[in-house]
Amino acid sequence: MSSHEELAVRGPRPGRRRRSARERTTAALAWVRGAWDVVVLEAKQRLRARGWYIMLAIWFVLIAIVTALTWSAWEAQHAATSGYASSTGYGTVQAGPGVMIFEVVLAFVLFLALVVSPALSANAVNGDRAQGTLAVLQTTLLTPGQILAGKLVAAWLAALAFLVAASPFLIIGVVAGGLSPGYVTVSLLMLATELAVVSAIGTALSALAGRPVFSIVVTYLVVAMLCVGTVIAFAFGTVLSRGTVQANTPSYEVPAARLQTPEPSASTGPSLAPSPGYSSNLKVTPAPSAVGGPTYTCIGSLHDQPALRTERVAWILSMNPFLVVADAIPYPDRLQTTVPYAQGAIEAGSQAARAAVAGPESTTACANGQPRPTYLSQRAPLWPLGLGLQIVLAGALLWGARRALVTPARRLAKGTRVA
Repeated sequence: MSSHEELAVRGPRPGRRRRSARERTTAALAWVRGAWDVVVLEAKQRLRARGWYIMLAIWFVLIAIVTALTWSAWEAQHAATSGYASSTGYGTVQAGPGVMIFEVVLAFVLFLALVVSPALSANAVNGDRAQGTLAVLQTTLLTPGQILAGKLVAAWLAALAFLVAASPFLIIGVVAGGLSPGYVTVSLLMLATELAVVSAIGTALSALAGRPVFSIVVTYLVVAMLCVGTVIAFAFGTVLSRGTVQANTPSYEVPAARLQTPEPSASTGPSLAPSPGYSSNLKVTPAPSAVGGPTYTCIGSLHDQPALRTERVAWILSMNPFLVVADAIPYPDRLQTTVPYAQGAIEAGSQAARAAVAGPESTTACANGQPRPTYLSQRAPLWPLGLGLQIVLAGALLWGARRALVTPARRLAKGTRVA
């Protein structure tokens, strides 16, 4: 008798009945309720601590100081730029203080959040183990996954509380103007996502490590590796990834208005017009080109030029949390404007990431005999790769953490407290 005939005679094995969709939904809701009970328990413990409110107050004051200093810096920069534009007749277009305030506060919040999040999450599990309260949760009907998920969500919500405390200063940047709704929405969503990744790493390490101090230190090391170590590794990798690119000689074009020399006066002194015998590789063009487009033509024959093959190691740089946030933000298309603009620090970071991905073929002047734009479009973003690698790292750690919470435990580290 074949296996199919035997199954037809005996029927399905006991306990192998396929659950209906309603039963699966009920089980999923029960799992979520159990994890949420852990979140509520963790939140109550944090809200009882006085130090929690002291940290939020210090956070609020620090961001207020940064916002005030940023506004003062913008006013000084605006005054200097306005004076330069009035004396020369041209200059970059200055947006309101909103863009500068929002970018600085956003970067500062991300920096401080990456500093605070490990302290909020890296002792979530082994801290309870040291106090003898983790065993109480493990003896209930809660599964290891529910305990781990509840502590992760609680740590993430605690980190988001600092983002909420910084929201008044982010709103100041929005009200001051110069920001699109997509810019603000994507910035906050990516910031919250990065906080979730760091909270997941810290919570997982707290379950894997036996001592809270050890897990906190390791979490800080992982965050430092993502923020600073990726830049150092990218720099060394770029040096080791030298190559060549085919290129010829650029001949730069300058709008005719830039070469008009004002009449000499008592305030400006004598004219600085070039002498009749002066020559250069500059071409005078009657109209300005797009700001982000090429401002030169390519002449001469192609020859090998040394170049850094950054596209080979750009994946390392993609894991940097600051570049993930900067690269995900939608910016205006600079290739469609002829008006000079002031590029913010976050947009400059996104351009640096895209230049690394594009490699020398897209960033070297006259590579393959073609003019290259100075501004790279956002058609090939780098942030999905970086965020994906971060999620893979956090997921691997969470998988190991869940296995560490399974009871009964086969082995316990020496000195581990059970109850």
